[in-house]
Amino acid sequence: MEILLTLTYVALCYATFKLFRIPVNQWTLATAALGGIFGLSLLFITMAYNHPFSTNARIYFTVTPILPGVRGRVIEVPVEDRTNQHLEPGEVLFKIDPKPYEYIVEEKRAGLADAEANVAQLKASVDQASATTGKTKAQLLLAQENYDRQAQLFQKNVVAQATLDTATRNLDAAKQIVAEAVAAEDRARQAYGATVDGEHTAVVRLRNELADAQFDLDQTTVRAPTGGFVTELALRPGVYVVPAPFRPAMIFVNDSQRDRALAAAFQQNALQRVRGGDEAEVLFKGIPGRVFKAKVRLVIDAIAGGQLQTTGTLVNVGGPLPGDRALAVLDVVEDMSGYQVPLGSAGEAAIYTDHFHELSLLRKILLRMRSWQNYVFFESL
Repeated sequence: MEILLTLTYVALCYATFKLFRIPVNQWTLATAALGGIFGLSLLFITMAYNHPFSTNARIYFTVTPILPGVRGRVIEVPVEDRTNQHLEPGEVLFKIDPKPYEYIVEEKRAGLADAEANVAQLKASVDQASATTGKTKAQLLLAQENYDRQAQLFQKNVVAQATLDTATRNLDAAKQIVAEAVAAEDRARQAYGATVDGEHTAVVRLRNELADAQFDLDQTTVRAPTGGFVTELALRPGVYVVPAPFRPAMIFVNDSQRDRALAAAFQQNALQRVRGGDEAEVLFKGIPGRVFKAKVRLVIDAIAGGQLQTTGTLVNVGGPLPGDRALAVLDVVEDMSGYQVPLGSAGEAAIYTDHFHELSLLRKILLRMRSWQNYVFFESL
């Protein structure tokens, strides 16, 4: 852009010299050169600070690496014929052979049924032991009452010592039976085991294992996480996939508006006067001769060069700090549906602040001249 302004100034000087027949000598040339240097320098600085321009703009978008939840061999890829076509959330992307996981589900279901049957038997044993304990305690109560009655009669010399001895033996036998019944009930309760919210722990554990096995079985069908599309699909039936983060089965492009953003990278000092809502314009290399109106959504308050992550070493600041640029997110306010603009397309952007607004016209002219240059391109050999 500086070259365009310089060439324009040179052309104006040439026309002025010819039109007004100004003699060409060391004084006139020096005056024109110094005037151009100071004038253009002041113009460049003023525009760069108040109406910044960036040649590094791009449409950024989010992608979701599709990782299978379980390992297995792919048996079907329904989206093989729908590459780059919109998919609704939940549509099937591919299927993994479910047989090994179906076997596990059946095994867990059978184990749960056995556990429930065993628990029912143990519960019946506890109930029976509890009933036996209650019966023996009732018998102990009767034996205690009989002993007390016989003891009173013995004190009144109504019954003989032998009768009292018989009542004593019956009472001792009833106490022994109660102790044995209580011990049997304790053994039955210990065999029954612990409970969680009134349910046997074995049943709870196996039911959770069955749910986990069913979850793994459901994971054999991999579905679209959101609305979007699959691109550059290389997955085919027969491929063995594993849930490894470094080896996704496919890449899913999210195509909602909130998952994409047009961001332009500016020099850090060029954004001092930029605010959200400022007018902006953007051009794309793939659409020559066209400039689209936009607005500044926000200036991201973070620069990648300053981020810190937990490592085993200290940050080395011995060398020069990286001069990373700051990002401004722009929203295109014009309709671009009639143009082919792939996600990730590169472009250039200019922002117009409220300061020195008169110079924004010059920036707009220069931006359109940059757009016209995109008509000329050469494919690398």
